[in-house]
Amino acid sequence: MLAKEFINPMLPILKSTDTVGEVMDWMEEYRIAQLPLVNESEYRGLISQDILIDADEDLPMLALQPEFGHVFVSENQHLFEVLSTTQKHDLQAVAVLDEAQKFTGTISVNELLNQFSKNLGTQELGAVLEIEVENRSYSLAEISRLIESNDTKIISSYYTSGSLSDDTKNILTLKLNRQDITPVVATLQRYEYDIVGAYNSDPIEAPDRERYDMLMKYLEM
Repeated sequence: MLAKEFINPMLPILKSTDTVGEVMDWMEEYRIAQLPLVNESEYRGLISQDILIDADEDLPMLALQPEFGHVFVSENQHLFEVLSTTQKHDLQAVAVLDEAQKFTGTISVNELLNQFSKNLGTQELGAVLEIEVENRSYSLAEISRLIESNDTKIISSYYTSGSLSDDTKNILTLKLNRQDITPVVATLQRYEYDIVGAYNSDPIEAPDRERYDMLMKYLEM
């Protein structure tokens, strides 16, 4: 999933002659608070709504100072790298440049997050497990094997690094393709995996209800 695949060709590209009033209207129409300012394929930076609010409506973009002129992604950067850039700078839009450093388009961060959410399988029915791991040397292959031994598949996974400063944990989050996670949790615990969270969108029917409730109470201790 490369940056060029997420370019939205419908988003306006600002010119130096566009006025504050025009740009504010576009931002409202496209529900985006940042748009790129481009001069003959040269990316100049982002114009943010905050800059425009107190400006005269007839003022051209030429009179304003764009932000994030050195913040952009290349066409062939991966989705994860694009997300890292947008999060680091708290962007709502990110410019995409080609190998010659010429502007090729704009990515809407909201659209990017929606696609990332789909890639994580959030729309699929199934349970979510959070497992504490000591470090990045954990074996996802082993965890997958244990889960699959219960006729369950991992739809998606991601790793969250903890911090020594605030005593947070390293967490491996797994989206599974089953909603009854009781057997999976039991298997992982037998192999001494620390389950710190177990989430299921649908209630479990009897007779598993009592067993599941006991498991949840144990996890909350």
